[in-house]
Amino acid sequence: MLINIINSRQAAEWRLRVDMMTDILTMGKNARTASRSLGKLGTNKKNEVLMAVADAIRANVDYILEENQKDVEQGRADGMKSGLLDRLTLTKTRIDGMADGVCQVSGLDDPIGEVLSMKKRPNGLLIGKKRVPFGVIAVIYESRPNVTLDTFGLCFKTGNAVILKGGSDAINSNVAIAKVIRDALSSCGIDENALQLIASTARECAKELLTMNEYVDVVIPRGGRGLIQFVVKNATVPVIETGTGNCHIYVDESADFDMALRIIENAKTQRVGVCNACESLVVHKNIAKAFIPRLVEMLKEHNVEIRGDEYSCGIDTYIVPAEAQDYATEYLDYIISLKTVHTLDEAINHINANNTGHSESIITNNYENSQRFLDEIDAACVYVNASTRFTDGNEFGFGAEIGISTQKLHARGPMGINELTTTKYIIYGDGQIRD
Repeated sequence: MLINIINSRQAAEWRLRVDMMTDILTMGKNARTASRSLGKLGTNKKNEVLMAVADAIRANVDYILEENQKDVEQGRADGMKSGLLDRLTLTKTRIDGMADGVCQVSGLDDPIGEVLSMKKRPNGLLIGKKRVPFGVIAVIYESRPNVTLDTFGLCFKTGNAVILKGGSDAINSNVAIAKVIRDALSSCGIDENALQLIASTARECAKELLTMNEYVDVVIPRGGRGLIQFVVKNATVPVIETGTGNCHIYVDESADFDMALRIIENAKTQRVGVCNACESLVVHKNIAKAFIPRLVEMLKEHNVEIRGDEYSCGIDTYIVPAEAQDYATEYLDYIISLKTVHTLDEAINHINANNTGHSESIITNNYENSQRFLDEIDAACVYVNASTRFTDGNEFGFGAEIGISTQKLHARGPMGINELTTTKYIIYGDGQIRD
C-alpha cells in the first residue's frame, strides 16, 4: 500500500513537472512569435505604447501596492533583513518613479536600425553594420519588483520580447505589475506575449528557461552571488552576467574630510540593500587617527557596524575585528568593512583583490592619485570624489537599466537600450559574384 502511495505521488510529481516544462516551452514559442512583430514596430508606436504602460501603472497603483504588501508581510515574517525588505517595498512615490523611468525610456533615441558603419569595397560591395534586437531576452531576478517594469520598458524599446522569472519573495508584486503591463499591451493592439512572467517559483522552471536555445537568445541574471552562479553554471543560452556589488571607497591622505564623510554616508546609508551601496572602506594611515573617529561618529548615528583591521580597532573601540572574508563581502546590511593602508598602491591592490568589478571611488585632492585610481582599478565604474550610488541606468541618462554588467564582453556597467541590441551586416551589391 505504501509503495503504491509513493509511486502515485511520484507519478503526480512527474506529470506536474512535464506540464510545467510544457508551459515554459510554450512561453518560448510565444516569445519568439512576439519578437518578430516587435522588430517591425516603428519608433512612434513603441513610444506610444510605453507611455500607455506608464499611465496604466499609475492608474493601478493601489492594486500593485496591495499585492506588494503581501510580499512585504511575508518577508517580514520570514525575518528578511531590513535592507532587503526596503528593496522589496513599493510606495506610491517609488511606483511613480518607476513609471517616470518608462517615460524616460520612451524619450530616448531608438537604437534599432542605426547604421554604425558603411564602407565600399574595391569590388563595389557596400558593406555596413546596423543595430538590431536580440529577439528574446530572459531575465532571472530576485526581490526587486521594479525590475519587472524596468526590464519590460528597455526590452520593448529595443524590439525584444522578454520572459521574466522572479523570485518567490516578490511573486505577488511581479504578477501584479506584469498583469498591468500585458493588459496595456493588449489595449494598444500589441501581442501581450511581448512580456511573459513565469508565475511558478520552482527552480526547475529556471533550469528549463536556461536551456531553451531555440527560443531564447540571451539570459541576464540579476541578483545575489548564488543566483548568478546558478545561472552561469546551468545555462546553455548565452549569459550576460550582472555582478554583486562589493563597492569600495578609498579615503586618500589628501582627502577633504567633510566631503569624504558626506559621500560615505550617502553611499552606505541611503539604501543599504542595493548593489551600488558602499560595503568597504579603505583609509590612508597618515590620516587615520584624525579621520576615523569622525567616521565612527557618523556611522554610529546610522547604527552601522564597522569591522576593521587591527590598526583601526586600536583607534576606536566601536570598531570590531574583521575577518578575512569581511573584505570580500556584499553585506546589503548596516555593516561595513574598514582597511587602513600605507600607500595608494596598497589601496589599489586591496580593492582589486576583493572587489566584484562593480563600482569603486577615491576621495582625494591629488590629481595624480585620482588618475592612477581611474587607470588601475579594475571595475565597471570608477569614481573620483563621488558616491558609488550613482551607478544606475537612470542616473547615467539611460532611463533605467536592466542590470549592472561586471563582465567585459558585450556590455560593462549599467546596461541601457544600446546594450540590449546586437548587430548584423548589411551588404549592397549590383550583381557582384566572387571569383
